[in-house]
Amino acid sequence: MDVFNQCKEINSHLELNNDDNARNQLIVLLNYLKQNNIEYTPIINHLIRLTGLYPYINIDNAILEDRLVYDIFKVDTGSEEPLTLHREQSNLLKKLLDGKNLAISAPTSFGKSFIIDSYISIKKPDNILIIVPTIALTDEIRRRIYKKFSSEYKIITTTDVELSDKNIFIFPQERAIGYIDVIESLDLLVIDEFYKASFDFDKERSSTLQKVILKLGKKAKQKYYLAPNIEKLNSNIFTEDMEFIPLTFNTVYLSQHDIYKEVTPNTKNEKLIEILNTHKETKTLIYAGTYSEIKTVSELIKNSFPKSDLKKLKLFAKWLAENYEKDWNLTKVVRRGMGIHNGRLHRSLSQIQIKMFEDDQGLNNLVSTSSIIEGVNTSAQNVIVWKNKNGSYKLNSFTYKNIIGRSGRMFKHFVGHVYLFDKPPVEDVTQLTIEFPENSIPDVDEEEYKDALTKEQIAKIIEHKENMYNILGEDIYEKLIRENAFQSNRELIEKIAIDMVDNPKTWNGLAHLNSSPKNWSNPLYRAIGIQAGWDTKYSDFVYFTQVLSLNWKKTIPELLSLLAKKSISIDLFFQLERNVTFKLSALFSDINILQKIIFSDKNIDISPFIAKISHAFLPSVVYQLEEYGLPRMLSKKMHLAGVINLEEEELKIHSVITTFNEFGIEYIKEKVTTFDEFDLYILDYFYDGISDEHKNIGSSKL
Repeated sequence: MDVFNQCKEINSHLELNNDDNARNQLIVLLNYLKQNNIEYTPIINHLIRLTGLYPYINIDNAILEDRLVYDIFKVDTGSEEPLTLHREQSNLLKKLLDGKNLAISAPTSFGKSFIIDSYISIKKPDNILIIVPTIALTDEIRRRIYKKFSSEYKIITTTDVELSDKNIFIFPQERAIGYIDVIESLDLLVIDEFYKASFDFDKERSSTLQKVILKLGKKAKQKYYLAPNIEKLNSNIFTEDMEFIPLTFNTVYLSQHDIYKEVTPNTKNEKLIEILNTHKETKTLIYAGTYSEIKTVSELIKNSFPKSDLKKLKLFAKWLAENYEKDWNLTKVVRRGMGIHNGRLHRSLSQIQIKMFEDDQGLNNLVSTSSIIEGVNTSAQNVIVWKNKNGSYKLNSFTYKNIIGRSGRMFKHFVGHVYLFDKPPVEDVTQLTIEFPENSIPDVDEEEYKDALTKEQIAKIIEHKENMYNILGEDIYEKLIRENAFQSNRELIEKIAIDMVDNPKTWNGLAHLNSSPKNWSNPLYRAIGIQAGWDTKYSDFVYFTQVLSLNWKKTIPELLSLLAKKSISIDLFFQLERNVTFKLSALFSDINILQKIIFSDKNIDISPFIAKISHAFLPSVVYQLEEYGLPRMLSKKMHLAGVINLEEEELKIHSVITTFNEFGIEYIKEKVTTFDEFDLYILDYFYDGISDEHKNIGSSKL
C-alpha cells in the first residue's frame, strides 16, 4: 500500500466533504499500519483528527495541535483514567449534559455506552433507568456499571429490591413494569434498542415497551433513546419531545465478501470450513438464522474439525456433560472450539459461552440465532451470515445491518470481515414508525391518548372497560389499572374474567396448586388452555411443570431422564422452563388477581405457587444469581457446603452479593471442596461481576 497516496486520497475526500468515505479509507489504512507494525506519522495523526476519530491518535508522534485535541476530548467515564471520546460521542454528551432529550441512531461500533457512563460520572444523578431488550444485555451492562459506580449507587437488576438514595436500574421492559409505582422520579430514562417499541419490529413485546416509555417517561427529567440503522423517525407520541439524530459515524470498516456468488449447494459446506480454518487466530460469529440451521452448522463442525487439546475446552465439555447432557450438541462442538448461543439457554450458560468466546484460549467460533444481535457485544472480527433468515421470515435490511455490524470492534479490530453465504436483502431506508398495535387494545387511557388511537381502538377500550366494570366493579378495576397490577394484555384479562363468570366450576381446582404436584393437572390444564403458544402439547407441558418442581432437589441430567418418557429433549427443556418462569407465572398472577375478586367467598390465594414457578422452583436467590453468571449447580454446592443457606425465604439478592464480597473468593474456594476446575473458572467470572475493578479477587489457574 502506498501510504502517502492513500493519505492524499483521504484528504481529497475531506475537502469534498465526503467524511464517511474519508473515515472508511483511513480505518483501512490504520489496519494496514497495525498489521505491518508501521508507526503513525504526524500526517496520519492529523487525518485521524480531521475525521473525528480522536481516540485513535497516537500522541507519541503527533503534533502539538493533535495532542491537544486528544487531551481536550478526554472525559471521566467512571474508569481509573479519563478516556478520549470521538467527535460525535462528545457532541452527544454535550447535548445530554445540556438537558436535551435525544433519540439516537448510530452504528454498533459507535461506542454509545461511554456516553451513559460519562453522564453518570459528570452529572451524578440520583436515579437512572436503563431499559434493555434482553437479560443477557442486563448482565453485560450491570458488570460494566458495577465496577465503576457500585460505591455510589445501588445497581438494581432484579424484582422486588428495596431502593437506596441513589439507584441505577437495569431491566428488560417486563421487569420495569413492576417498578412503575416504586420509582418516584428519574433523572434519565435510557431505552436501548428503542425501535422495539414498534409493532413492526417486535410483535410480542412492543406493547410492554410502549407502556414503560409512556408511564416512566412521565417521571423522567430527561430521556436518551438508542438504536442502530434508523434513517428516519416518523412523528409519534413516544418520542414527540425528543431530538432525533441519525448518525453514520463508524469506528471500524466492514469488508464484505459475497461468498454466495461463488458457491453451490455442493460446495457451501466446504467453503465454510475453509473460511473458519483461515481465521483460526481470530473470533468468528456465525449467524445461522434458525434453530434447524444451527443444528446443520453444528453437525458440519463436528464432522470437519478434530477435538481440540486446549485445556479450557476440555474442561468446559466435561462440565457440560456432567451438568447438562453428554450427547448434547453443545457438549460435542465445544471440543471443536465452537459455542452455540440462543435465547433459550440458561442465562449463566449463555454468559459463560460469551466469556469463553472472549478468552484467547477458549471458543473461536459462536453460532447463533438472532439472540446474538440483541445487545450481546463481542470482539468478533468476522461475521458469517449462513442464512438470510430470521426464524421463518427473510431478513429485512434493518436486521441484516444489525447482524453484520457485530463484526469488528473499536480498539480491537479496525476491519471486520463479513462473509455472506446467502443473498442479502435489498437495501432500503429504515423509517421507524411507532404506533399502538392496530389489533390490540393498548393499556392506556383512551382520553389521554385519543389523538394517537384509532376510532376502532377507542371503541374497543370503552367496550373492554364496560365489560370489566360489570365483572369487577368500576372502582376495583380502575384501581388495578392504576397499580399496573396485570401482566397480560387487556384482551386476555377480559377473556379470563368472562370465563370465570360463565364457567365458575371449571376453576374450582386452583387451591390444589398450593399442594402436591400430583394435584396440579386440572388447574394447569385449565389455565394453559386459555392461552396459546406453549411449544408442546398441553399434557406434556403439565407433566414438565410437575417434573420441574424437583429442580432444586435433582440435577438437570436426572430431570432429563424423567422427561425422556415425553421425548422432551434438553433444547426443549430450556424453552419450556422459560415458558414456566415467564409466561405461566404471568398468566397465573393475573388469574390470581381476578379469582380473588370474582370468587371472593372462597378465600383462595395461589401466590406461593406463583412465586415458585417464577423462579423455576429454585430458591429465589439461586434463580437470580444465574443472571449474575453463577449457575444453579455451583450455588447448590455452596449451599451444601454450608457457605450460605440459600433456602432461607427472607434472603435477598443484594444481601447475598454483599455476603459473597465479605467472604472473598479464596474463602469460597477453600470451603467448597466439591468444585472442579471449571467450576473455579466460572466462580472467577462471577466474582469479577460482583466486585469493583480495584479489588484483587484472585484468579483460577485455567
